[in-house]
Amino acid sequence: MRRGRPRFGSTRIRIAGVDEAGRGPLAGPVVAAAVVLDPKRSTEGLRDSKLLTAARRCELAEWIRANALAFAVAEASVAEIDSMNILQASLLAMRRAIEALRPAADLVLVDGKQLPRISIAARAIVDGDALEPAISAASILAKTHRDALMVALDERYPQYGFARHFGYPTPQHLARLNQLGPCAVHRRSFAPVRALLEPELGFN
Repeated sequence: MRRGRPRFGSTRIRIAGVDEAGRGPLAGPVVAAAVVLDPKRSTEGLRDSKLLTAARRCELAEWIRANALAFAVAEASVAEIDSMNILQASLLAMRRAIEALRPAADLVLVDGKQLPRISIAARAIVDGDALEPAISAASILAKTHRDALMVALDERYPQYGFARHFGYPTPQHLARLNQLGPCAVHRRSFAPVRALLEPELGFN
């Protein structure tokens, strides 16, 4: 897509990048962020959060919060994920983040192929977190926010190791899940968790 920042007459358009974190884990909420960057500030160093170290993500998250024109972070809960599926819950979290922006965005650029239901003009961009700095910034905020949530959940459920794997289906997590069964923040609709619950519910 073309770079640069389009304008309405003499007024610069506020462009929000939007991304989510936490579609793949077996536990915890899905988190989305929306970021409107200041076009007067350099975006050098912003990239897909998955390509950054945890320490660098935290540094950049602080920079984004201090220098963005607007940002918002929102969640969709485990209960919402289980009731509507992870895709729809991710889009819901995105919508909540977009609608929380102050000032509001004029145009939204969303990482991926699907758009949330919003009244603002929007465009989906495949691999947008690698192409658009505002989406990269959103991916960093979403990832660092969700990681912090999972560290907090680790204090409530230390036996699962959430602070190490953040809810993803690592061998360690799957072993603890099979040993202990799911806790309140596990996603019942995800296959490894559902498989443990089905015998209890009489589905075998």
